[in-house]
Amino acid sequence: MNLQSFARVSLTQAPTPLEFLPNLSRQLGGPKIFIKRDDNTGLAMGGNKTRKLEFLIGDALQKGATHIVTQGATQSNHVRQTIAAANKFGLKTTALLEERVSNAHADYYNNGNVLLDQILGATIETRPGGLDMNHELIAVGERLKAEGEVPYLIPGGGSNPIGALGYVVCALEIIEQSKAMGIEVRQVVHATGSTGTQAGLVVGLQGSGSGIDLLGISVRAVKEAQEQNVRKLARGTWELLNLPGEFPENSVKAISDHVGPGYGLPTDEMREAVRLLARTEGILLDPVYSGKGFAGLIAQVKNGAYQPSDNVIFVHTGGSSALFGYRDIFAE
Repeated sequence: MNLQSFARVSLTQAPTPLEFLPNLSRQLGGPKIFIKRDDNTGLAMGGNKTRKLEFLIGDALQKGATHIVTQGATQSNHVRQTIAAANKFGLKTTALLEERVSNAHADYYNNGNVLLDQILGATIETRPGGLDMNHELIAVGERLKAEGEVPYLIPGGGSNPIGALGYVVCALEIIEQSKAMGIEVRQVVHATGSTGTQAGLVVGLQGSGSGIDLLGISVRAVKEAQEQNVRKLARGTWELLNLPGEFPENSVKAISDHVGPGYGLPTDEMREAVRLLARTEGILLDPVYSGKGFAGLIAQVKNGAYQPSDNVIFVHTGGSSALFGYRDIFAE
């Protein structure tokens, strides 16, 4: 895969560690579980969006951008990392925060990623939930253009074919690290939302002929919609890389059993998953993405999806800073 032909900046402390979780594996009595530490990417408390932003900021600079415009939910990890990445390269940022979660605790609106966004110093605008946020993004871009700026629009989660290249890179890292560790990977599991991470991973794993299976645990959309959205972005990423043949659409697998009442809304199993990993391995998940994703992995283990001899990798997409926005559900 020729990734060198794409504009790219350096943001990620890579390769991120691939660690065995002996205490958790023993406690669950299932397969050998490993964790890919993309919470340790290094930019403004880390997270999976940093990999995507290497290519997105690279593309923005190549196109002469002066102002990054992006959007996400109130506690968006993507927005936090995008502001930090733009700051490193002297670009202004306007971020639109969609109020997808209503009637939350005051911490949700003032702490966690919201506080970090303010410290990082972007222009923050809020929007009520349910709007077409891509339309809002375009409107702000047009406004900035009229003011003499050169805007560069980044969709929520950095999820377009350019951003997904970051997770093609991650897939190749996983393949190399697992080979170096001498493990045959049965499955890679992760939380899937705006689809960029899953699309990049599946293209990287399939395009390299690794034979490694991938499962996304949806945090927002139902299974059918999530898989359809991932396939669409994966096709675009496959074509962008000019890979031979057609993208194997049956390689996209997602389940939506762990969304609960909705995006960003806590579930009991998410709380238990966060506490379990923290108390067995000292690793913090987040309440919106990786907490629900890890709850999905635990359910797979308990439902007998794996053999004891299997090696399973969970991709930690970061976001533990959002825990401070959910203090009321974790305080004891």
